[in-house]
Amino acid sequence: MRPLAESSAPLTGHSAVTTWEFAPVVTVAVAVVCGLYLYGVWRVRRRHPARPWPVLRSLSFFAGMATIVLATQSSIGAYDDVLFSVHMVQHLLLIMVAPPLLVAGRPIMLLLHASRNPVHRWTKTVIRSRVVTALTCPPVAAVIYAATIVGTHLTGFMNVVVNHQVAHDGEHLLYLVAGYLYFLPLVGSEPIRWKMSFPSRFLLLALSMPVDTFVGVVLLQANHELFSAYRAHPRTWGPSLLTDLHLGGAIMWVGGDALMFGLALCVFVVFLRDKRAQGSMGAWLEGARSQALYEQVALAGVAAPDRLNQRRGQTVDDDEHLAAYNAYLARLGQRAGDDREG
Repeated sequence: MRPLAESSAPLTGHSAVTTWEFAPVVTVAVAVVCGLYLYGVWRVRRRHPARPWPVLRSLSFFAGMATIVLATQSSIGAYDDVLFSVHMVQHLLLIMVAPPLLVAGRPIMLLLHASRNPVHRWTKTVIRSRVVTALTCPPVAAVIYAATIVGTHLTGFMNVVVNHQVAHDGEHLLYLVAGYLYFLPLVGSEPIRWKMSFPSRFLLLALSMPVDTFVGVVLLQANHELFSAYRAHPRTWGPSLLTDLHLGGAIMWVGGDALMFGLALCVFVVFLRDKRAQGSMGAWLEGARSQALYEQVALAGVAAPDRLNQRRGQTVDDDEHLAAYNAYLARLGQRAGDDREG
């Protein structure tokens, strides 16, 4: 790998792979957080050898940390002040890719499992505090997410970010925090107060998707460069300032909506595979299912087994109950076939 290229160096396929810049603050922060996470995994494995911390959660968390490094120290971080379109790719990585991966790693739950008092007690106190409860409220988190997207792309804040490194680093942190708060109740299962049903998760995703679309369309329809700071980085290669702005708008529109759709698909897959999650659709869903089965039993003119009658009106939420229903209906079907043959 070679050091950061000059702003006049063209961004090619080769430079996109080989150009890296060293960001000490990011490097130290990532190393510390990853070290603490690994220590927590080790503590859980030591205290609960039969139930170690799931590998998939660890992989998800480290993938989120790797995304942060990629967004800030690869060629994306090196050219984000030169090309607005690259800056937009960085934003999507920091607010829509890294946060859900970190949330899926469940760092809060890991801390609770690996720690003892007073750290364990302090962690629970913070999680249940009014501030955290307010910030993790899904509508509040959605407003913070939307305000971050709009406020950093359709105002003069972008000029400040390009010209001041401290503001730029603060913007990165803002994206991570806003994204984490937004995706925490959507794709996470941390012990926070708010527990969203799966229909409400889809609704929140559907309501948030137009934010990315709106920002992307506004940038695409601009007839002049909106951010004067990019003129301070003259280059003789690549797209014009206006074309680069439009490309950034397309990335926000198409890329943002595609990521949201992918997350919605993941939530849907989890819903289909989780029987307990299916109960979040409402008791009426399983209730109607049970009622339909009992109606078939009644039409057959055969009394249901006692263990099924005892559970009538309850939600079907375990394999044993479902197996009993299926076996009973199979017997009814066999009996009906015998009657027709007779």
